[in-house]
Amino acid sequence: MTRHTTRDAPVVVLEQLRFAWQAQADTLLDIAEFSVARRERVFLRGPSGCGKTTLLNIIAAVLKPRSGLVEVDGVDLTQLTGAACDRFRADHIGLVFQQFNLLPFLSVAENVQLPCRFSALRRQRATQHGRSLMEETERLLAQMNIPAAMMHSRSVMHLSVGQQQRVAVARAMIGSPALIIADEPTSAFDSDVREAFLALLFQEVEAAGSSLLFVSHDAGLSGAFDRIVDLPQMNRASPAMVTGGV
Repeated sequence: MTRHTTRDAPVVVLEQLRFAWQAQADTLLDIAEFSVARRERVFLRGPSGCGKTTLLNIIAAVLKPRSGLVEVDGVDLTQLTGAACDRFRADHIGLVFQQFNLLPFLSVAENVQLPCRFSALRRQRATQHGRSLMEETERLLAQMNIPAAMMHSRSVMHLSVGQQQRVAVARAMIGSPALIIADEPTSAFDSDVREAFLALLFQEVEAAGSSLLFVSHDAGLSGAFDRIVDLPQMNRASPAMVTGGV
């Protein structure tokens, strides 16, 4: 089901969202409404266990809510089958995981290009300015300060943690997805490295015209974002009383 189709419509719309891990379990998330505008950079915060990662997984079409509207880029994800959710995610959402989830048997370049193997739309957008897929890969890695010599000759497992992090961002950004979701991607770094990384991320998000939904425990980063959202204040449930939430 598609409701919002104009270019200035929000990229994320949640309405009357309710989620629990089991049918009879206490409600973890009960959100009346939430949205992310086009090109907006949103910082989502809250203590461990309040449901931040669960909410990201709902928006990323990994989990389905008990009820409510979950609309991303004009499509109600609750109306899609599991396979359709996978296709939609590949086409429209870039994910930056806390543990990066890079594949050790692929080269740096192959890891970055992985979304384009699953999404013809991402591949088309990655090459729409006359660059080949490899040239766009090289451009993204250069923007992320990854030397060209590392693209093919080194396994991602031989990179530093900071370099792996930047490769993961390049993978999320390739093909200019409408929404970038980043779940605690800076948790292992000191403040100087976090700030430099955030500047690189913002630069590429702006160039791609993407929206950014960013989760972090580091409140010091929040001032760089367009908007700060406190999940416990938005959530009508009582997540502090619920076990098993992330």
